[in-house]
Amino acid sequence: MTTKAFVLIETSIGKAKDVVDALKELEPVKSVDAVTGPYDVIAVVEAADLNAVGELLTNQIHRVQGILRTVTCLATPAR
Repeated sequence: MTTKAFVLIETSIGKAKDVVDALKELEPVKSVDAVTGPYDVIAVVEAADLNAVGELLTNQIHRVQGILRTVTCLATPAR
């Protein structure tokens, strides 16, 4: 079973569209949207397990130019 997470992203001023475009290129990112409110972008990611989600964030998402900080919310399937 894969691990699903919602990544709430704060971007530099004027960089939300660039961040959305860059995240769309990453295979583990299943959807990504620019939003209003305290965060600028929300991405839904899926990876093999919790460690893989962490590696995705560290090695790919955090390296995208324009991202200031993220908050990751892990999803658990409803039973």
